[in-house]
Amino acid sequence: MALVEVKELLDSGVHFGHLTRKWDPNMAPYIYMERNGIHIINLYKTAAKLEEASEALAKIAISGRKILFVATKKQAKDIVSEKAGSVNMPYITERWPGGMLTNFVTIRKAVKKMATIDRMKKDGTFLTLSKKERLQVDRLRAKLEKNLGSISDMTRLPGALFVIDIKREHIAIKEAQKLNIPIFAMVDTNSDPRQVDYVIPANDDASKSIDKILTNVTEAIAEGLAARKAEKDTKDAEKAAEAPKEAKTEATTETKADTAEAKVEAKVEKTEAPKAKKTAAAPKTAKAKKVAKAPEAPVVEEVAKEEE
Repeated sequence: MALVEVKELLDSGVHFGHLTRKWDPNMAPYIYMERNGIHIINLYKTAAKLEEASEALAKIAISGRKILFVATKKQAKDIVSEKAGSVNMPYITERWPGGMLTNFVTIRKAVKKMATIDRMKKDGTFLTLSKKERLQVDRLRAKLEKNLGSISDMTRLPGALFVIDIKREHIAIKEAQKLNIPIFAMVDTNSDPRQVDYVIPANDDASKSIDKILTNVTEAIAEGLAARKAEKDTKDAEKAAEAPKEAKTEATTETKADTAEAKVEAKVEKTEAPKAKKTAAAPKTAKAKKVAKAPEAPVVEEVAKEEE
């Protein structure tokens, strides 16, 4: 994972905080100094925290869980949709839907409704509706796409939340806290860092600052996804290599079984052979006895005649 350069953070204006009168005292550990009534963020601490957050996000990506990005402020919308989309992660850039996390089942139903409308258009059912009904369905589809289109592939709760401006996205923060979902965030000098698990002290108002932080974050996520894919490919290759061995083992086992069965059959045949021979000899003996006794009848008759 690439190290964060402090000079690059400086060039992107990450160090500019809010007016001193708007500060949150809990951000004091991350503030370097005050200049012209504005707090200056300590970029060395920003770099360290950004590296820590990036490493944690990479691990979440390796695990296969999704990271939900949240940024509804104007200067962050396009950047978030581009960066999050580049690593195939869900994002919210319009109004945060209440219950997005705490009532996820209902949100999933709305997403399924979008899929149903798309299916109706594909199979021709949509054309059977009246003109007024088609217009209503199109409006509903557009509304759902605007609010939920970017999370249509999210089938379960995310593994983490990445927020830009925690004061503005306080509802999302509260929902994530209720469900114990890890929160990563860019935290400016006017916000309370205690609400966040992974604090990245940074200017959350300037587009250059947001772009710089998100570039580092999404690069780490991309590395995590690549590591996950490599691990999966290795397992598949090992499985494919083991398949012929298993087939050979099965064939050997079957051959041994056939040989053993043949031996048993031969033994049975050998045992039954004398019995069959004995059975075959029995009629011959009876016949011999019959032939031997046959001459006795005339002899008896002759003796009887002589006595007369």
